[in-house]
Amino acid sequence: MNRNEDAVSPVIGVILMVAITVILAAVIAAFVFGMGPSEMAPQSSLRMSNVSTSGFSLEHQGGDIIKYDGINITVDGSDIGAINGSTGTLSAGETIYISTTVANLDAVKIVDINSQQLISDFTVNI
Repeated sequence: MNRNEDAVSPVIGVILMVAITVILAAVIAAFVFGMGPSEMAPQSSLRMSNVSTSGFSLEHQGGDIIKYDGINITVDGSDIGAINGSTGTLSAGETIYISTTVANLDAVKIVDINSQQLISDFTVNI
């Protein structure tokens, strides 16, 4: 009895090539789209008021809770750090006063430290 096994090798070769292509596509997709969920900045509505040369009030009007030590505040390009070095939180309806020694208070940016995403950007017109 003679068996004709000429077609076995090409079929196995095609299956291996398809498997390698699928694995390669999965690895490339993982690098392109990221391995896990990306960090998201808190989604909050903030309002700045009571602006003076010594600081300003920041009112949380709604949205996610903001951790004081999780944000970085920049006033006119000068980094003033977190809110008063505190470890508390700012929730909807709360207001906090942020003091600064920056002479010109023209632009205020609040950035989430973990994700490096902008939470709020204020332009002051005095």
